[in-house]
Parts: sequence; structure tokens; C-alpha cells
Amino acid sequence: MENIRIDDFKNYEFLSGIKYSDDGRYGCFVNHKMDYEENKYSSNLWIYNTEDDNVFKLTSFNNESNFIWYDNSTILFQAIRNDRDKARKEAGDEFTVFYKINIHGGEAIEAFRIPKNVNNIMKVNDNTLIFSSTHQKNKIPLDALDKSKKEEEFKRRNEEKDFEVLEEIPFWSNGEGFVDGNREQLYIYDLNSKKYEPITDEDINVEMFRLNKDKNKIVFIGSRYKGKMDIKNAIYICNLNSKHINKITPDETFIYDYADFLGDDIICTGSDMKGYGLNENVKFYLISLDTNNRKSITPDLDVSLWNSVGSDCRYGASSTKKVDGDYMYFTTTEGYNTYLNRIDKDGDIEKVITGDGSIDGFDALDGKIIFIALRGIKLQELYRYDKDREIQVTHFNDWVLNERNVSIPEKIKFETESGIFIDGWVMKPISYKEDKKYPALLNIHGGPKSTYGEVFYHEMQYWAGLGYFVFFCNPRGSDGRGNEFADIRGKYGTIDYDDIMRFTDYVLKMYPSIDKDRVGVLGGSYGGFMTNWIIGHTDRFKAAASQRSISNWTSKFCTTDIGYYFVDDQIGKTPWQDYNKLWDSSPLKYADKVKTPTLFIHSDEDYRCYIAEGIQMFTALKYHGVESRLCMFRGENHELSRSGKPRHRVRRLKEITEWFNKHLKTTC
Repeated sequence: MENIRIDDFKNYEFLSGIKYSDDGRYGCFVNHKMDYEENKYSSNLWIYNTEDDNVFKLTSFNNESNFIWYDNSTILFQAIRNDRDKARKEAGDEFTVFYKINIHGGEAIEAFRIPKNVNNIMKVNDNTLIFSSTHQKNKIPLDALDKSKKEEEFKRRNEEKDFEVLEEIPFWSNGEGFVDGNREQLYIYDLNSKKYEPITDEDINVEMFRLNKDKNKIVFIGSRYKGKMDIKNAIYICNLNSKHINKITPDETFIYDYADFLGDDIICTGSDMKGYGLNENVKFYLISLDTNNRKSITPDLDVSLWNSVGSDCRYGASSTKKVDGDYMYFTTTEGYNTYLNRIDKDGDIEKVITGDGSIDGFDALDGKIIFIALRGIKLQELYRYDKDREIQVTHFNDWVLNERNVSIPEKIKFETESGIFIDGWVMKPISYKEDKKYPALLNIHGGPKSTYGEVFYHEMQYWAGLGYFVFFCNPRGSDGRGNEFADIRGKYGTIDYDDIMRFTDYVLKMYPSIDKDRVGVLGGSYGGFMTNWIIGHTDRFKAAASQRSISNWTSKFCTTDIGYYFVDDQIGKTPWQDYNKLWDSSPLKYADKVKTPTLFIHSDEDYRCYIAEGIQMFTALKYHGVESRLCMFRGENHELSRSGKPRHRVRRLKEITEWFNKHLKTTC
């Protein structure tokens, strides 16, 4: 068999968005594949028949990813099908085309058009839909203009493409571009009249919404702000009959990340951030709609209610929370795995699916569960859960293990300080022989509140196939071990650095086949920060690759979409409170100590860790005579390694690999 190839991920298939039909007989999900020639992703809908475990492809427009079940046999989905609509979109026209297709046969037909860019949509009844769309300041709705006025508006917009006027922060957002003045609004759409009207006003930004069982109320999470977005939001209830909106939570510093109806009450998750700041694990709350009284039903819960197990083999969005009957189902990251659980109104939690790996999305209906997961070293597949058994339904990616050699991560648990244990893994080279010496790569995850697990990582499998040891760990600051373990506020580059260096020492001791003089280090985001920090504090690594990194906490504060509140929270100071604290915690301060040849990779639309971070560190190393290289990707953002354009992902991996091949002297 062959080893993993650099471009193998152009043949991987990624799954997302699994949803049951109302009767539970079918599931619909999205299958994504890379179109390497066109340098994009193709997305099509597939149907899963729960009665015979068969799956079949439903659509073939190659751009269908947002869909709902219209009824038990009909799917409603968004797509751009013809060149005329594509040209209008590219010219800036705002509209969304919806198609209907019967899962039992027939072609997709256009159902209706909404003259807004629809982000999410839900069905109220056969005549009414609820949708969300981004309202942009000073942007006239085109559907309100006649033909001549439309042309004038297009002309005005084209002229204004050459400049931006900024009046608030954040003024841009990673993956979205400039967002100054933008607010996500809720609208109601009448299918008979083909007209829509706003439910929420232009000052509130809607983050998520859900309908109740009777389809006459909406619960949504939203925030109001002008000038500066504060780190707080609120929960609102909208009566669809009267259109009256009522805020049901107090005006306080509190962040909610989910809300839904559970019987006659609202179940939600959130945090006051008083104990551990922005990264504090949220708890479950129940809000009575009669009194608006909120009470915590899980006061002692200390786990992450999301999936933070890292992989570079996912694409598309999936639900990780869902109310079904008397329960709310949800995922948790515990240790280095993601589990599925359910909770009732009393706060009693029951573990449902506890297999090792990552649950990337699921749906639950009448206690039945279908889910998308990474299991063992397999790539994503669709599974169903039946009588305490996981049954694999799809086999899109079976070819990988059948046709490629893979390295199985070997678990390491070591004590970094008295009573504090760190989880880590080592992947041996595919060609491993005990009597041979090998180069090695230390990989550091982002976050920092993220976690490595034992799931498939394309880049690490590729390097193992080239003859590298690859090792990685979850130092303090990582997810899965509770609030105290994850809390490194004000400690970046201290205890986390110690854990990573001790882990490196331990690996080199336990695996004498690693040539300690040919070890490289790399990481992205927080891992990029740590890479920058490491090369300024030790010369033990032969080469480094720093991706989408942080080098200067002051510039991070003032240029990025989350910087003005993330830096204050995580480093503990602003530039005006204690500039020295930020500078002392910045890798750039120690750039004059660096001797390690370093590759920097950054994207020009990365507004999470702006490109200035990579440029500053690159310039500093060049100034001090250190061999370095900066590779900048145009049109990419912080997600380059996970959802960037296919050719860019290959080039990124090629840049990193050739850099380490050059400096660690391995052979391809």
C-alpha cells in the first residue's frame, strides 16, 4: 500500500448537517468534496433511509449546503443554478433562490426567491417561513427599488468598494470580512404574497433562534450595541401572532451560547465569566416563561459543551445541541474525546454515546440518534445509534485505510508537576525500524482551549509517511479537563511552555530512535504563538513553522476581530493599564534571541490573528540575521488549514514539509 500523499485530502469526503425528517424515516446530510481543478468545494445533499440503511445522492448542483425538511418527502434547499444568477450575485445583488426536490424522484424545481441573502431558515407552516439575514448599514434593499434606481444603487456600491468607513469595533470578522454596522435580523416570509417583513430591528444582532413545538413563538439570543460590541447578550421571546418581543433575561454581563424550548420553559447554556473569564465552561439554566426566573440546573457541571477535538478533516456546519421530547441532547469534550449526552429539566445528565473519538454532528428524534463521527483512525462517516451500539451507515472514506498506510498514535501520559498529568501521543514513521534514527516534529494545537485526540489528522499522517516521528500533547490551557486546567489567563508562555518542553524531554527519552538534533516545532493560532515563544526561549529545535500566529499582544489587541476583549481577558491587561505586561508576554520581545530557522505562514484575510502578527516576527528575524521565510495566502483567512481553497491547502502543506525537509534533512 502507499503512504498518505500530500494531495490525498482532495479525495476525502466530508459530512455535515445531518437532519431527520419529521417522521424519522429518513435523514438528509451534506456531502462535501474538494474540486481541485476549480479550486473550490462541491457540496451535495444525500438521503439516508433509516429503514434499510441505504444512502443515495439527491442533488448534483454542487453548491447545496443549507437545507430544511419541508415535509416528510420534500427537501427545501438554497442553490445558485445558472450563470445569470451567479453573475448577479457577483455584482452584489441580494437574493436567495430556494429549490424543492422530492426524495422519491424527480428534478429539483425552483420554489421561490427571497430578495435577501438568507443565512438560516425555518418553516412555521405551509405558508410561512422565518429566516435570518445580515442587515448592512447604509445599504438600500435592492428589492425596494425600481430598475433605474437599482442601477444607480449598483453604481454607488461599486464606487464604494474602493473605501471603507469604520465607526465601531469589531469592524471586521474572520471569514466574514468587514462587518462594521452589520446586524443579523430575523424576518417572516409569506409564501403566498412573496413578501417579507422584519421581526427584529436594525440595532439588535441575532446570534441564533429556535421555534417552539406549536410554531407560534421564537426564542433567540441577541445583543444590542453601538460603537463597541460588549461581551454580553440576552435571550428574547417573540410571539409570532402579535410580533411582540420580550427580553426575558436581565441586563447583566452574561454570555449565552444556546437557547431552546423545553416543554413550557426555556433551556439555555451560558456563563457569567466571573470564575474563569471568556473560556469558562458554560452551565445549563432553565428559564420560566411565566416569571422569567432563571435558575442553574447544573451548578457543579465543569465540562465543555462543544466539540473541541481537533482535526484537519472536516468541512461544513453541524448541530451539536438538540431538544427532543423531554430532553436536550448535547455534546461534551471530556479528556480527548467527544461524547453525546442528554439532560432533563431537573438537570439530570445521562451519557448516551461514549465511544472514543469525535462526534461532529447529530440529530435526535423520539430517542433515535444518527450522527457524524471520526472513529478510531477513520475519517468521517455517518452512524446510527441502536440499542447501545454504533452502526456505521456510510463508507465514503473506507478507501483510505484500505489503500494507505497510516500511523496509529501511541498514547503517553506523564506527570508534568506533582499531581498534574498531561496526555500526549507519538506517531512513529510508517517505515519505522528500531535501529534507525529519525527526525521528529512537535505539533502544537490552537485555542488554547482546544484538544488533540486520537482521530485522523491528514498533515500528521503525511509527515509520518515521509519518515518523521510526530508528537503532540494537551498542555495546561487545553480543553477537556475542566476550568482550572484550562485557565492560563496571565500565564501564556509559562506553565504551558513548561508542559510542552517537559513533554518533549519525555518523548525523546522514551523514543531513542528520534534524533534529538533533528527535531522541528510547529503550530497554528495559539500554536503559532507558542512556536514564536519557543524559538525566543530555546535553541533546541532545528527548525520551526509558525502559522496564523500571535507575536505582539498590543497589535493583536488593536487590529483583530476579538483582540480588544480577548487580550484583556487572557493576558489580563490592556495596553494602557500595563503595557509592559503585554510586551513581556509577546514573542516579539524575544526575537533578538532567536537562532532557529523559521517559516511563517499567514493569510491576508485572517482577522482573528491579523497578518501583521506574522510580518512583525518575520521582519524581526530577518533584521537579526535569522534564516526565515514568509508565505502569505491571498483571499484566505484563519481557517486556511481546515477549509481553505484546495490548492492553497496543498501549497501550505508543501511549504511546511519542504521547510522541514531542508532543515531536518529527511528524504521524500
